[in-house]
Amino acid sequence: MADYASQLDPDVLVMFSTPWCGYCKRLKLLLDSDGIPFVEVNIEADPAAEKFVVEANGDGTTTVPTLRFPDGSTAVNPTFAQVKDRLAQSA
Repeated sequence: MADYASQLDPDVLVMFSTPWCGYCKRLKLLLDSDGIPFVEVNIEADPAAEKFVVEANGDGTTTVPTLRFPDGSTAVNPTFAQVKDRLAQSA
């Protein structure tokens, strides 16, 4: 997991998603509307990202959205409130 994560900007919130994921679309809209910068990575187009998500999920699944926070921690399918809380804690 560290190999892929080290290729990403450590100071940026990263959302691992798929184009068809409704939860991802909703979270993206909320992040955008609140002015929270993030980078989106489509796990269907990036095998290394898919592997990262499987490892981050810890159960062999590719549940999205999976987020990687600037502090290096991850969250699987978090609510918007949880994302804001985690970002505030790491600020």
